[in-house]
Amino acid sequence: MIRVTHIIKATSVAGAERHLLILLPALIPLGVQPSLIVLIEPEHPLEDYVQTLKGLGVAVQQIVIEGDIDLGLAWKLRHALQALQPDVVHTHLIHADLFGMIGAKLAGIRHVISSRHNDNPFRRRMALRLLHRGLWGMSAGGIGISDSIRQFCIEVEGASPDKLITIHYGIHADQTAHPTAPARQRLREELKLPPNAFIFGYMCRLIEQKGIRFGLEAFAQIAPHYPHAYTVIAGKGALMPSLQAQVADLGLAERVHFLGWRTEPTATLAGYDVLMMPSLWEGFGLVMLEAMANGLPIIGSAVSAIPEVVAHGESGLLVPPRDVDQLAQAMRRLLDEPTTLQAMQQHARARLASHFNADRMAMQTVEFYHRVNHGVVSAIPTSAPRK
Repeated sequence: MIRVTHIIKATSVAGAERHLLILLPALIPLGVQPSLIVLIEPEHPLEDYVQTLKGLGVAVQQIVIEGDIDLGLAWKLRHALQALQPDVVHTHLIHADLFGMIGAKLAGIRHVISSRHNDNPFRRRMALRLLHRGLWGMSAGGIGISDSIRQFCIEVEGASPDKLITIHYGIHADQTAHPTAPARQRLREELKLPPNAFIFGYMCRLIEQKGIRFGLEAFAQIAPHYPHAYTVIAGKGALMPSLQAQVADLGLAERVHFLGWRTEPTATLAGYDVLMMPSLWEGFGLVMLEAMANGLPIIGSAVSAIPEVVAHGESGLLVPPRDVDQLAQAMRRLLDEPTTLQAMQQHARARLASHFNADRMAMQTVEFYHRVNHGVVSAIPTSAPRK
């Protein structure tokens, strides 16, 4: 049994947090004793998230973080880690990377690793590049959740290629898929849409990164020609008012529906026909795997990790970012070619099973832990296979 303590700062349950809901319980049967320290803000205690993980057999504790620079946090983490005595500390996201590394070193823990989940533009700022270069110098190794993220860490953050591996996200498809016909009927009845409504759906935070405004412009091009086509947007975020204003300006108020935050997002996904991912960058996009589990083709941008997930022409269609005309063309194709749509539905499920299952992710992670714990990180493969 190897003891591994994960640390993450969380204010909501987004991609990295949902990833841990899948990964940590999957490690237990493979000989890992996982624990989690969640750095929380007092106004975002995430009690439901914590209780869910505890119910899955993961020991969880919360530590309050007082702002981006919390000088006392490293000492709190030191005490927590001294009590837990993990063999490996595994950090996620920038606050946990920084304070987790310091706290682990103060606690005398040699093996500290980090998972990198995104390639946000702000990470290219010189101050952060220097910070990450220093953190990589002190770490025992790292995991990029995509080949794209791994390369970003090497080129931008100065990570050593020989101690950084790619391990793609994975999910339990049987826990994510829903019966298609009932889900489709429920969503159309909820929104008072005709039974044959074709839904281009979004499931994401409403932020600039997700490129939703370009998808809406593309939908405006095709909507007059396909009266049975609709756009459905599930999620919340700062751009909600501006996106609603854009919909009104485009004259699409009857054809675009905003659902807000969904407590059962995969049940909503199962009611879509196509998942839209016109992102400007994307560390991975766990929602794409959940869509594939429900047989959804994906129309996405050919940026960051999306081409690693979506096989263009097989499980979806990829277009250049911000290219409204090509987005519209991809939407037309799936509306006009039902046999293509059906083939992509089948390929999406098959690709998920072969490339992105949770068991594979967990086994690769455990192998990495053992190599780190035995000081042979340089022997690990530099990238996980795509095909």
